[in-house]
Amino acid sequence: MSWLKLLHVTAVSLSITGFVLRGVWMIAAPERLQHYWVRKLPHVIDSVLLGSAIALAYQLQQYPLVHGWLTAKVLGLLLYIALGMVALHYGRTRSIRTVAWLAAIILFAYIVSVAYFRHPAGILLNVL
Repeated sequence: MSWLKLLHVTAVSLSITGFVLRGVWMIAAPERLQHYWVRKLPHVIDSVLLGSAIALAYQLQQYPLVHGWLTAKVLGLLLYIALGMVALHYGRTRSIRTVAWLAAIILFAYIVSVAYFRHPAGILLNVL
């Protein structure tokens, strides 16, 4: 595995771990979300994640809108970001935030499966 792919996979792992932790805190201990590092560290990790994703796409010469699986990943990512914003910031009630958080985690699993199978259906490829 190249160092760039390792960096990307590590950033993915740190990003989802942080998102799950912040979701648990949103449900059980919302005051923890106000710590400085909890507000800033995800931006650093996600910047590394985005940068490594762009570099990998360039290195592998696979681009969104050209390769269907990568297009599916990017569209899934945009929806994941929107759900994450509802879950951690804009949801009006804890119930709405919790549902958005769970939906984002499920969507994350789909995005990873799309990357693994390199097919827009991802894990659904084996189901369909």
